[in-house]
Amino acid sequence: MPSQHGAKLWVKKEAKRIARMSAEIVKDSVHPGGSSKPVIVGPVSPDSPLFSDAPIPELLQKGVIMSKMSEGKQKRVEFRLDPDEGRILYKSSKGGIVPIESIKELRTGADARYYRVQFKLPEELEDRWITIIYILDGNYQRLHIVADTRDVFQMWNHALNKLMTIRQGLMNGMGDVDLRQNVWERQFWKGADEEGDEVLDFANVERLFRRLNINSTTEELKALFSKVDPNNTGLLDFTQFQSLIKILKRRPELEGIYGRLCGENGGKFDVSVFKRFMRDFQKSTLSDGDLEVLFERYAERPTQSPNEPPGVMNLDEFSSFLLSPDNSAFSERHQGIWQDMTLPISDYYISSSHNTYLVGHQLVGVSTIEGYIRALLHSCRSVELDIYDGDHEPVIYHGKTFTSKVPLRDICQAISRYAFKRSPYPLIISAEVHCGIDQQDKIVDIMTETFGDALVQAPAEDRPKIEKLPSPEDLKYKYLLKAKNLYVVEQLAAVKAARLAEKTAAEKAAALAAEPPTTTSSSSDDEAQAKLKEGISELKSKWKRMRGKDESGAAKETKRKMSLRLISLLVYTVGVKCHGITEDMEYAPEHIFSLSENSANRILKASMTELVKHNHTHLVRIYPKGTRVNSTNFEPHRYWAGGCQVVAINWQTFDLGYMINQAMFRRNGRAGYVLKPDALRCPDKDLISKRTQHFLDVTIISAQQLQAPRDSRGAEVISKSIIDPYVEVSLHIPDWTHSPFLPDEAKAAGTTYKPSTDASTTTTSSARTVSVKTRVIKNNGFNPVWQEELCLPFDCIGDMKELIFVEFKVRQEGKDDEDDEPLGIYCAPLGCLQSGFRHLPLHDSQLTQHLFSTLFVQISVRDIQ
Repeated sequence: MPSQHGAKLWVKKEAKRIARMSAEIVKDSVHPGGSSKPVIVGPVSPDSPLFSDAPIPELLQKGVIMSKMSEGKQKRVEFRLDPDEGRILYKSSKGGIVPIESIKELRTGADARYYRVQFKLPEELEDRWITIIYILDGNYQRLHIVADTRDVFQMWNHALNKLMTIRQGLMNGMGDVDLRQNVWERQFWKGADEEGDEVLDFANVERLFRRLNINSTTEELKALFSKVDPNNTGLLDFTQFQSLIKILKRRPELEGIYGRLCGENGGKFDVSVFKRFMRDFQKSTLSDGDLEVLFERYAERPTQSPNEPPGVMNLDEFSSFLLSPDNSAFSERHQGIWQDMTLPISDYYISSSHNTYLVGHQLVGVSTIEGYIRALLHSCRSVELDIYDGDHEPVIYHGKTFTSKVPLRDICQAISRYAFKRSPYPLIISAEVHCGIDQQDKIVDIMTETFGDALVQAPAEDRPKIEKLPSPEDLKYKYLLKAKNLYVVEQLAAVKAARLAEKTAAEKAAALAAEPPTTTSSSSDDEAQAKLKEGISELKSKWKRMRGKDESGAAKETKRKMSLRLISLLVYTVGVKCHGITEDMEYAPEHIFSLSENSANRILKASMTELVKHNHTHLVRIYPKGTRVNSTNFEPHRYWAGGCQVVAINWQTFDLGYMINQAMFRRNGRAGYVLKPDALRCPDKDLISKRTQHFLDVTIISAQQLQAPRDSRGAEVISKSIIDPYVEVSLHIPDWTHSPFLPDEAKAAGTTYKPSTDASTTTTSSARTVSVKTRVIKNNGFNPVWQEELCLPFDCIGDMKELIFVEFKVRQEGKDDEDDEPLGIYCAPLGCLQSGFRHLPLHDSQLTQHLFSTLFVQISVRDIQ
């Protein structure tokens, strides 16, 4: 008889054989609805069609020595690719793990040239160079690799793109449940099989449960292990592992919803039940025919008559539908550009960045092309340049600080390469020009050489009068330079001074006329009149001096303030100073002024209606308070509510303002232009005067597979204690009325209210916030169930619900400080959030989507008046 040790080895060997027999069984089938896709029946090798027709080469999985590049340094390092767990692995004192889903961009060849040139490396390396841009520990990171041969480079480039396509495709939409399940199983099977022998013993499963944040006693886990190991081998092969996972992923809350729906129809979930569910719960506006097509896409077909229409939808199919893009929480209208793009550009919100060249602190941060590339790849349509005289050509940096400098030419080349990769609509280049005349001309040379005919230009003099601004459609693939025209600035200042002089003179005359008659001598009256005339004369002289004329009225020569060539680039976006927005101050349609957040706050409080009216026909740019050197952001919807279009934020800072901005411009196919609400575009309808009150009713049902945090090296942090999660739901509401809607019933239900705030040296401008929290679920980060109803009151002006933002935050008990990383976040405009039962994809604070984490909720909006 074999020894006990020998028996165990035999069992392991047999389990491996069985696992191998079930591996790589991939067969084609027709997906309900007609599209072909692979059906996964076992662990999938890299040879699987999941990775198209090209496998992940074994060479890459075992490791390849390549050159890791940095400034002034080259190092030979072994790089490995783990397709199952989705990671690049290499030895490093600072990291060594790059999760595939954290990769934001792969650059090769000419796209990576900037760093090769910066590192002063030979051009011959370019066709073997890969730069990987990814986020780790809340920061953008760069990894530069050069392969020894062109063949190895192509293998790495192809494999990385394949893995990114799969994982990021799953993040972009929660559909393809089979693929999602397969990727999940492969990742956690590989992580649990530490010995690499293709079986799991009890200790492996125990560690897996800890990794998954499942709290089970040893006795409970042994009972579960025995259930899927009926022969008591003490080892689980892949098929038994799948059975274990199926038990773990059981969703009683979904079973309850499905059972109640079936119970109303004799236990049968047919198309009539589906239609009722979609109408009553999901508030669908699809026609009967469209709903029948949708039902057929997910429901099973009779086994004896496969050509017959589907009869019922089983629980698994119902679950697949609820997780699919067809049941997305975000309005389906975000698929593609669906808004009218032919209206004047002032009718749109424009995705905008501030200090685009910075990637960190405003005082000592690094100026680089990276900020432009990141912003443009997220469809940003307004970038900022601070341009100063350089030794030979203009440079970009943050003036009067210790930030580094970058040549304007490098930045323009990066802008040209990436400007229209994500959106075809016009890019506004907002420039603060601090150069002398000579280098102003060089700005024109660089921009015309780089952007060519796509750069909008017009003669500096005798150009036609602009009656209204063109549309985004008119300006497709065009660059608009926005900078101050110093001559126009001076003219507007002169007009302002003249009107002030006239107003002051009229007020003095009125005051004298109103004085009662006295016994004062006529000589005193004459003296008073003389002083008045003298005052008026002095004011008029001052006005003439401002207009560049001498006392005789003749024009006098002044020092040239601005290059006429540069003025020729200022066409539809002519920068001017704001002299108020009263009726007596007229701006041409092309005039755009910039307001700091504090200036904008004052105008919103004093004359929001006038600001809205001005923004019907003009662009206004809002920028963050300059003294906030840590580059934090205001909440942009506060200014969108006033109709301001170019609300610029710091894209290098992942905070609430950044998240709200990304949520807004997720709309309209991520074109970077979003049509303003009717209330801010159609003054004849007087929608702005309509105020309504509502409740957002949210049932927090459950969460699925909350993401374990990663450390600074990129490895998962597996804690001995299991997560104790709760959910906080917040409404971020513009302060568009003086009194918020806060009924007593909401206060009694635990609602917290925070009023709007203005900026200080350390804090940002914020809008109103209403929030409420669920109870804490102890020891469960895998499938916590709350089933808790929350109610949040809010008021709305002009039905502009798309300017109210809903934020869902899953947090760990005891870590509810704003500086603590949440377990998951989801944010969307309330007007784009679908009613009914929805799965919300959860993200980290940098808005990288967790691959498997979701929050299951039921949403509805209740109108009060």
